[in-house]
Amino acid sequence: MQNSFFNVRTDENNAKWEQATKREIPLYNRNNEIRSDFERDYTRILHSQAYRRLKHKTQVFFAPHNDHICTRMEHVMHVASVASTISKYLGLNDQLASAIAMGHDIGHAPFGHHGEDCLNNLLEQKEGHNAPKKFWHERNSLFFADYIETLPDPNGVEQPLNLTYGVRDGLICHCGEIDQQGIKPRDEAIDLYSMKRPGFTQPFTWEGCVVKIADKIAYLGRDLEDARAYHILDMTSYRQLREIVGSTLGFEKKGAHALRSGKAVNTTVLINDLIMDLCEQSSPEKGLCFSDEYFKFILELKKFNFAHIYNHWRLKEFAVYAENVIGTIFRTLQKSQIYAEKGRVAQYLQYYPKLCQTFEEWLIKHTAYQPFIVEKHNFSDRKTILKYNTATIFDLHDQESYTKCIIEYISGMTDQFAIQVYEEIITF
Repeated sequence: MQNSFFNVRTDENNAKWEQATKREIPLYNRNNEIRSDFERDYTRILHSQAYRRLKHKTQVFFAPHNDHICTRMEHVMHVASVASTISKYLGLNDQLASAIAMGHDIGHAPFGHHGEDCLNNLLEQKEGHNAPKKFWHERNSLFFADYIETLPDPNGVEQPLNLTYGVRDGLICHCGEIDQQGIKPRDEAIDLYSMKRPGFTQPFTWEGCVVKIADKIAYLGRDLEDARAYHILDMTSYRQLREIVGSTLGFEKKGAHALRSGKAVNTTVLINDLIMDLCEQSSPEKGLCFSDEYFKFILELKKFNFAHIYNHWRLKEFAVYAENVIGTIFRTLQKSQIYAEKGRVAQYLQYYPKLCQTFEEWLIKHTAYQPFIVEKHNFSDRKTILKYNTATIFDLHDQESYTKCIIEYISGMTDQFAIQVYEEIITF
């Protein structure tokens, strides 16, 4: 029902307000601020480089040449739209929901979830296959927000994003892959880095819970639309779609025509119907939930997407290529540690100019790296010129820490940049 969550929204009257708006370090004040704390978080994410790179990161289809295929940035905007719509209708804080949605994928690897799996597998080689998952993009989004991304303050000093706890919590808790009904926020504020796996810790706020569901709503419909554009689905697949609609929603259901006729996959109708069902069924007592028929429809649609889209042979063939791209870059950089310890990464990477400049800049910003030949590289004293107020995150002399440094560097790449660097390495 409309405004049914108003009394539990994250605002000054909520007992969680102080914790939700808390920052690790007080944020500078311009003395003319007209935005709320969550609106400031929204724009800080919007202006970050990690957000900008989402326009060239995979959603489902790798490095697309079709301008109308969904990229990771468009997916983020879909989630923000869905989360804002739900929050406004239910009476929740849409500014908080929008800020979480904008930042929820800034830690995503190139080549989508396959890229994420590749990076995790590279870390598992060090830890053993029974170790907990080491790289998951929800945690990496929090890590990027806390330690990697910076913005210049009014004095030109590069400062960390320093987001509020409510937004940071939403980033790491946003996993939409777990199928749950009656989602409610947890009561306690915890150390966010104590989470060991994605999806099983509920967000601290109702708005975070909304983003978790909005993520699922946003990708289900759009992935179908893009699969159709690339002719991934055949007529048998469309018949199965119609059977899913009929067996879960019934063809007479309002809006069920979104998937029932021929090849018509109407993303906007599908998203609208899921939003409306969620808003009608949810309450603070029951939690955020869908009706039984729509929840069954979601489960069946996910199975369909995995069987006919995500595991399609064309995507699997590209996944082999993507794994080689990421693995080649990783193995190349692993050999650079001895050079990094002596400030000579540029000597080792001199034949790979894109990789050389960006990786050495990465080391300057996030480690104690000092380039040996200062006059040769006008970016070598970049940390001093830009006045980075960033912590030394990685240890050049520790193999495990240096491996993590490489993994994080690769995770920030776009699909296209990763391919360009790969071609630098393998081209003679």
